[in-house]
Amino acid sequence: MGWKESCIVIRFWIIAVILALVGLSTTPLGRIRHDYDTGHREEKIGVYGLGLTGVSVCQALVASGAEVFCWDEKSEAREKTENTKYAAEHPKQWPWKDLSSLVVSPGVPLTHPKPHVIVRKARLEGVEIIGDIELFARAVNALDENERPRVIAITGSNGKSTTTALTGHILKETGRDAFIGANIGAPLLLLPELSKQNTYVLELSSFQLDLAQSLRANTAILMNLSPDHIDRHGDMDGYIAAKKRIFNNQTARDAAIIGVDDLYSQSVCVEMTARAQAQVIPVSSEGALGHGVFALAGRVFYSLEEKSGEAGDITKIASLRGSHNWQNACAALAAVMREGVAPSVAIRAMERFQGLSHRMEIVATKGGVIFVNDSKATNADAAARALKSYKDVFWIAGGRAKEGGVASLVPLMNRVRGVYLIGEAGAQFEQELGDAAKCRQCGDLANAVEEAARDAAKSGLSSAVVLLSPACASFDQFTNFEERGDAFRRAASEAIKLNGEAA
Repeated sequence: MGWKESCIVIRFWIIAVILALVGLSTTPLGRIRHDYDTGHREEKIGVYGLGLTGVSVCQALVASGAEVFCWDEKSEAREKTENTKYAAEHPKQWPWKDLSSLVVSPGVPLTHPKPHVIVRKARLEGVEIIGDIELFARAVNALDENERPRVIAITGSNGKSTTTALTGHILKETGRDAFIGANIGAPLLLLPELSKQNTYVLELSSFQLDLAQSLRANTAILMNLSPDHIDRHGDMDGYIAAKKRIFNNQTARDAAIIGVDDLYSQSVCVEMTARAQAQVIPVSSEGALGHGVFALAGRVFYSLEEKSGEAGDITKIASLRGSHNWQNACAALAAVMREGVAPSVAIRAMERFQGLSHRMEIVATKGGVIFVNDSKATNADAAARALKSYKDVFWIAGGRAKEGGVASLVPLMNRVRGVYLIGEAGAQFEQELGDAAKCRQCGDLANAVEEAARDAAKSGLSSAVVLLSPACASFDQFTNFEERGDAFRRAASEAIKLNGEAA
């Protein structure tokens, strides 16, 4: 997005953020528009964390007339606020007694492993703690019902990014004004203005949901649940509770789309059905459903109210390979059907979906060897999805281990010709895999790709796959999974050159 476009978006968001700001006080939502019409009281707001999202929050708040006090531990982030109306100053200098709210980055721990110092200070001073999702939610809630945009919110341990992108893609392909953001794409406050013609398709992490109290999604999607971010939420119950917040504030007019291919999510589906708060739509890629959307051997079927039938065959869509992607497609189909998209039309739109970087992304080929970048697979469950999608795999794994390790992947080692381990988790993973696979300690990613590519080429297999699916966080050797995936792409190109053949 260019500078001019950003300025236009910020201008449109001024009104919305003013409405949200009024909502930051104890004013009931029903009085928000009245209070705005009769004059806006200047607010003092703290903002902690000055990444792209934090800066967008500062800009919008200042434009709405608020006085913003912000900070980031990184000096380079603070330097970007120089010569602005929200120049960074240390929280010790903030007027805490006058702050109405503190907007924090989703990465700031609220409870575990212990509350961040800024969180402890805000609680001590009685200042509420929210995120940019809550600003968005309050702005939407301030609108009359017939003026509200549509909101589709998506979460889950795995698959939420693909489902978000796929849902947005289908809506755009079928002529809707759909905008993707939050945990993927642009921060919310950089998306176009609130309009009843617009549909916001939002990927939400458990961290973001913890900071959103009043979000109401017309369609809320929970893809699946597996152990993840336990260090942040304390235990699995805490993690599930954070994910379930996506259904808060829904009404009988809204829909809760829930994957039922894992036991945790099945329990949530049963709970939501019993609650009867919203219309519950189960989705599955592992069996037929009497009610919901499901895939059987890659053919997608639906049974929703008075509509039932086959939507189409997605087995030949390269960007939706594997049963986990069939579940993603089912969830997306259920969501877009609620927006009036015909099932067959949605399937045709899926055929033009290019997929996402770092999610089972084919980045290079050499003869019979395919290089697949699945850097986004940061836990064992995600890696299992990739391993199930291929045979004759030369698997690159490792990094900073998450709880549970990779012991659950032992049954899939019959698909693996060799394991090439990197990073801090190397020794742990070799021990957990035991005799199930041949493991080699490679140290870093470049060495792992070189060795895996050489072995794959020598194997003579017609469908050898060099797969980066780490089952780990990237933070021991990379800034994030994107940087790790980009490094894999470069290493794959180098490996091909070493063998004297271009991709």
